[in-house]
Amino acid sequence: MGTNDQKRSLPRGLRLIALAGAAALTLTAGLATPLDPAPQQARAADDGKKVLTVAVAQSVDSLSPFLAVRLLSTSIHRLMYEYLTNYDPKDNHAIAGLATKWEPSPDKLTWTYTIRDNSKWSDGQQATAEDAAWTFNKMMTDTGAATANGSYVGNFRKVTAPSPTKLVIELKKPQATMAALDVPIVPKHVWEKVSDFSEFNNDKSFPVVGNGPFVLSGYKADSYVRLKANKSFWRGSPKFDELVFRYYKDQDAAVSALRKGEVSFVAGSPSLTPAQAESLKGADDIQVNDAPGRRFYALATNPGAKAKNGKKFGDGHPSLLDQRVRNALFRAVDREAIIDKVFRGHAVEGEGYIPPRFQDYFWKPSASQKLAYDPAEAARLLDRAGYKKNGDGKRVGKDGKPITYRVLCHATDPNDKAVGKYLQEWWGKLGIGVQLNCLDNVTDPWLAGKYDLAFDGWSVNPDPDFVLSIHTCGALPATPEETGATDNFICDKKYDELYAKQLTEYDPAKRADIVKQMESRLYDLGYMNVMAYPNAVEAFRTDQIKSITTMPAKAGNIYGQDGYWSWWSAVPADSGGSSDNASSTGVVVAIVAGVVVLAGLGGFAAMRRRATAEERE
Repeated sequence: MGTNDQKRSLPRGLRLIALAGAAALTLTAGLATPLDPAPQQARAADDGKKVLTVAVAQSVDSLSPFLAVRLLSTSIHRLMYEYLTNYDPKDNHAIAGLATKWEPSPDKLTWTYTIRDNSKWSDGQQATAEDAAWTFNKMMTDTGAATANGSYVGNFRKVTAPSPTKLVIELKKPQATMAALDVPIVPKHVWEKVSDFSEFNNDKSFPVVGNGPFVLSGYKADSYVRLKANKSFWRGSPKFDELVFRYYKDQDAAVSALRKGEVSFVAGSPSLTPAQAESLKGADDIQVNDAPGRRFYALATNPGAKAKNGKKFGDGHPSLLDQRVRNALFRAVDREAIIDKVFRGHAVEGEGYIPPRFQDYFWKPSASQKLAYDPAEAARLLDRAGYKKNGDGKRVGKDGKPITYRVLCHATDPNDKAVGKYLQEWWGKLGIGVQLNCLDNVTDPWLAGKYDLAFDGWSVNPDPDFVLSIHTCGALPATPEETGATDNFICDKKYDELYAKQLTEYDPAKRADIVKQMESRLYDLGYMNVMAYPNAVEAFRTDQIKSITTMPAKAGNIYGQDGYWSWWSAVPADSGGSSDNASSTGVVVAIVAGVVVLAGLGGFAAMRRRATAEERE
């Protein structure tokens, strides 16, 4: 459920669609196919309705807000359901959502939220505090309902709704993220009928009852998601009558569809490649948005998959349990080359776990701590760890066999493949083999711990709590047969202590310092190597979209926002009158002109998690 993005491993019991952009996609209505060779224009449906069509390269993992973790899925839930709070698109500070205000008790152990009285479910019933209380209580008592965002309620002692407009949350200890509870509130009268939350995907009966700016009206796996404007949305109805997310396995095909006017917007997986972006610059009626992104691009090692009950599983290479080996591998990764040759400058070099867009939490290693590119030192580390070359120049493991690492990559992600080829070259010089396992479905091997390394990435929210929580011991699966919220099975006592400490720290500066200590710890452990912070590179047709909100308003992204602002604010190009969607909401609506470079972003201290969202991509 967040915006979190991100190449997310899915719950083992669900066995849903593969990771970001992984599924083979079947294009149907509105696109050229062998059965329908004449594509329709995206700007209007046959009945005259204004339709905004977004080309995406990521498939839906689940339409249940209790299960979804991918960026696309959680972005859709942002459109379907209100959260207690939202985030101002100008600067990400917390603003009213379903709750109009929130107040803590003096000891900060009890939080009282005032629930607005002008939000209705799309079936006409009033949205109340009871819906919010039921949502949180279900997550507290049902492990299936806690699959995606159980970390938010782990510190909750009790949740009640004394009246339709009053929600009370009692905590076990203070929690600094109470204005950042990134959980979609669902209608109790609909969801209380669900018998098994671990299996229910919310994708069989339409329209789906919600209270967000759009109502989910149709879905076909690996093809499309269709939403219609909620005319009774309390903040004001969207200007487009319908919003369609249409799936492309081939990003070049999506770009071609944009050129032809078959889609209104294209984002890629989640960004366009540099070559695609360059090809669109200067094209008639097309605007390219190139802004600092909210995600990181990393290489993760298998630290030895295990469950909370202590049982180990999977078959990660035992050499990777040695920190010297992990550090050696990362010292043999040339980040500058990745930025220049793979991203072609549409990214900045990776360092800490949180991108520089979030300046308050951005961390950089000291000169003595930094694992700088140094192949010679990498070779020395491997020698000291006991992994020396044989007569054929191959590093051998403790079993005497040459070391070859299996690296999981996403078949539809060109960056994975390009970086993978560099790894084969760089690590090959160390005497280590690299087997790229580029799959449509990386879910099963990832969850089973049957990998050595994997390409990883998450979209980070202004409040980093969630993306930090996925590396705690508490995020591990309960047993090898179950699933947890873990990213890649990291479990470190010192890191956990720091995580618990930051969660209870209300002083922004002190909390930021603790978060940076956590990033430093992750860096030293060497299980995660953040290689780049990619820009958000996307494009849209100006003859179909007159104006649209970026987030943040200056140098921000359109797709995968911490909110619903882009699609809610979008104004059709052929609409008359002002492009101001609703000036009273404080939303800034503007077309981003040209290419925006990374420069002087201020800190965003809004209390909020993933994701995207820290949703894994």
